[in-house]
Amino acid sequence: MTPRIVPLTDPESGASSRRLAWLASASDGAPVGSAFLRLFTREGQDHLAELEIAVHGTERRRGVGSRLLDAAVTAARAEGRRSVIAQAEQGSPADAFLAARGFRRVLSLTYARFELTDAKVAAIEELSCPGYELTEWDGTVPAELARSYADSRRAMDDMPMEGTDYGTVVWDVERVVAVAEAVAKRGDLLHTVAAVDAADGSVVGFSELVVPGDGRGDGQHYGTAVLPEHRGRGLARWMKAASIRGARRRHPELSGLLTDTADSNAAMLAVNDTLGYVPTHRSAEYQLDL
Repeated sequence: MTPRIVPLTDPESGASSRRLAWLASASDGAPVGSAFLRLFTREGQDHLAELEIAVHGTERRRGVGSRLLDAAVTAARAEGRRSVIAQAEQGSPADAFLAARGFRRVLSLTYARFELTDAKVAAIEELSCPGYELTEWDGTVPAELARSYADSRRAMDDMPMEGTDYGTVVWDVERVVAVAEAVAKRGDLLHTVAAVDAADGSVVGFSELVVPGDGRGDGQHYGTAVLPEHRGRGLARWMKAASIRGARRRHPELSGLLTDTADSNAAMLAVNDTLGYVPTHRSAEYQLDL
């Protein structure tokens, strides 16, 4: 069977990217696979594309994935991209597929889950960091903290990315607001805990958590980071612990919290381990140089 590949276009562009899509179908019209190519559009990342390919289990090893990959790579080149990244769970069919088609492994990630029960939450040590205060908000950052919070996002600049050509993410107030609006638009809830320097009121670290709109299932940590000049004081653990407690208090039907961390980020892996997160699986980030 030679699958038919139909190009599609996502009608809505995001604040920092737009998407192309392809649908693979069998001779009878039944869908057998799909591919999505996210084209980053912000300065600092406009060389990059992110690929997702899915093929129905019964249709694998029949050329569907290869045809979808060819279409996506051709489009990425036409868009002037120099790198395509994709992620696969280690040991999965996608892991073998990407490795066999010229992608190189550039980053390893550990996924972990915190079981959100009263007993687990109560077991977290009460923390405090002299000279700092915690503040928190839902959705968009309050106007009085917006500039300081946007500035604090440089805490992610030196996040271990190993060999990934991820570029530079430039944060400003507009981007911070756009991310919060995107989460709200899809019906999820964004909650942020931030560490503030008591001396000048500036935000020096943050921990973001996204919860399904119905408050059930698992929440997802988006990012936890501390500015370099304020590290080594326990702020990351303090913020993440506060995020856990808040999730339990505000969403009693929430089952757990998910997080993923680069294997080279020893400090954050240690924070997760101390708080009681349990590893669930590992994945690999792959990159194709065009």
